[in-house]
Amino acid sequence: MLMVLATLSVGCARRNRAASNASSAVDNRKPEEIRRENARDLASVMADELQLRDDQVLRVRQVLANTVEQVNAAQKKFGDDKAGLTTALKQINAASESQLKSAMTSAQYKLYQQRKPQIQQKLREQQQQK
Repeated sequence: MLMVLATLSVGCARRNRAASNASSAVDNRKPEEIRRENARDLASVMADELQLRDDQVLRVRQVLANTVEQVNAAQKKFGDDKAGLTTALKQINAASESQLKSAMTSAQYKLYQQRKPQIQQKLREQQQQK
């Protein structure tokens, strides 16, 4: 159920790997910056896939941006304490999912639950084009 966190984190790991493998591509951004960009991209993909209204897109972006900030803070706080970080990330994800659910209609949220793999794939494809 860690779709949001997994999407934000996995995307940056892949982008970092691709950047390190490409001789001309140098990405000097911090992981925190990459996660913020991933959150914006994820909100755009969700808007398209779920046909969100403008006010819903704004709310989803706020939720995802807040989630990224919480993840960044948790990673700084817990450092190498994997158990503590995992617990914190699960709590952050649960809160994020609850907020996303409240930003969508019940039909949109149900569709979101069903299309999580497609949303993740579409996000990965967009990131590879950058």
